[in-house]
Amino acid sequence: MGSRQVSNGPQWAGRRITVAGLGVSGASAARALAGLGADVTVVDGGTGDALEERARGLEKDGVRVRLGDGASLPPGTSLVVTSPGWKPSSPLFTAAAEAGVDVVGDVEIAWRLRGPGAAPWLAVTGTNGKTTTTRMLAAVLTAAGLRTTAVGNIGTPIVDVVLGGGDGAPAGGPHDVLAVELSSYQLHWAPSPRVHSAAVLNLAPDHLDWHGSMAAYAADKGRVYEGNQVACVYNAQDPATEDLVRAADVAEGCRAVGFTLAAPAPGQLGVVDGILVDRAFVDDPARTAQELAEVRDVDPPAPHNIANALAAAALARAYGVPPAAVRDGLRAFRPDAHRMQHVADAAGVAYVDDSKATNTHAAQASLAAYDGVVWIAGGLAKGATFDALVAGAAPRLRGVVLMGADRGLIREALARHAPDVPVVDLERTDTGAMAEAVRRAAALARRGDTVLMAPACASMDMFTNYNARGDAFARAVRELVG
Repeated sequence: MGSRQVSNGPQWAGRRITVAGLGVSGASAARALAGLGADVTVVDGGTGDALEERARGLEKDGVRVRLGDGASLPPGTSLVVTSPGWKPSSPLFTAAAEAGVDVVGDVEIAWRLRGPGAAPWLAVTGTNGKTTTTRMLAAVLTAAGLRTTAVGNIGTPIVDVVLGGGDGAPAGGPHDVLAVELSSYQLHWAPSPRVHSAAVLNLAPDHLDWHGSMAAYAADKGRVYEGNQVACVYNAQDPATEDLVRAADVAEGCRAVGFTLAAPAPGQLGVVDGILVDRAFVDDPARTAQELAEVRDVDPPAPHNIANALAAAALARAYGVPPAAVRDGLRAFRPDAHRMQHVADAAGVAYVDDSKATNTHAAQASLAAYDGVVWIAGGLAKGATFDALVAGAAPRLRGVVLMGADRGLIREALARHAPDVPVVDLERTDTGAMAEAVRRAAALARRGDTVLMAPACASMDMFTNYNARGDAFARAVRELVG
């Protein structure tokens, strides 16, 4: 079903290419393009020992590195390859536009590097659930006996995988198919990919400071459907995702396939009496349905995670995977850390780490999974508002502990929509802040409640990333419960 993915090097030989950013994806793209004969310069506005060490490694591979200046375009540049986080308004890209130089991302480069017979892509995007769904998809494909790996905004850089290297290379040879997670940043810089099938899981305001507006954010997500060959998978309970399908220019014969937590209509996947069923990829969708798995096969069986499983199943079925492999893959899948991860129980209270809930949409899904919640929230809001989240969660809130730079926004929403809920407002931002947050949350909880850290905000005001925030929560819980 797939042969070794080999790039066509002549189009790159001698080209002067500037790579923006010395992160993992930037270093991967720079090394790959230099290996194909391109004249590569990496620019990064940062400095420091870690960047200098990484620069020395690249320079050994024939790549020039310029630290401390990420704004000016090196003379003669014919293409800029950006890392996902660089904003479109960055001065480097303004200079590129003035010089008539295209700016693309590492996903675009990976697509252009694909050789004849390259493994097809099954792509996943959405505001929340991308990584979980992509890894579920990879588990299902593996259960079907296919050589695959999860790539893109996850794991091994996609350029390395396309060129047949990296940790994602299967022992048995080339990949048959790739499970590709794509962020809105990556899609913004990737005009060319035309994938086998793709899913948009959901759409909610996020990264609006980067994209500039909700319309621009949605448009970048919708790029994943352009040119789809077999199936555009959408969330039947999120009309905005179906709107993106309707707007997409797809290959002739490509189908729109919905997924829903309700009983599915013909052409959809859904849930009936605790069973995940398929009424899309069967011979007679109007009269028959195929059982795929049970709700209890999904870990955790929270509503939003059942939706993730249905999306993964839809993409796998679009690729021809049999029903038994869907069941076996979902049973084998284990979620990553900091995604509704149960840490401990004490005095009848459960402590759950959902540090990955970095926006309101993710926090809403997490809060909906529990009946009585003491909520630990706050951080960097990224332009979000919290009224709808708080109003929906108010009936299940036993108490709230707020921390982080933008906690005041959540406090104000609580005052408007949940005025009777006890609120603890922590001003401290030192390393002991999380321990105090957990202690104060425990004091508000009663038997049968869940202390849930689902911050609805980014973490970088107090922590390196959401992983560090989740680790701090887990340590604090373990110290509390002994």
